[in-house]
Amino acid sequence: MSHPNLEVGRYAVFIWPAYGITALTLSALVIDSLLRAARWRRAAEAERSVAPKGH
Repeated sequence: MSHPNLEVGRYAVFIWPAYGITALTLSALVIDSLLRAARWRRAAEAERSVAPKGH
């Protein structure tokens, strides 16, 4: 298996921080989405438990 060429030369000062910022942003968005989904699920279950059983 060959390894990718990660040598970016003089542009490394721009490229590596950009990769880092992108990874942090993507991670934050995934975590935020999971937390919002959990909150939505808890709210939906709470609303379902309060609703009358006849419906």
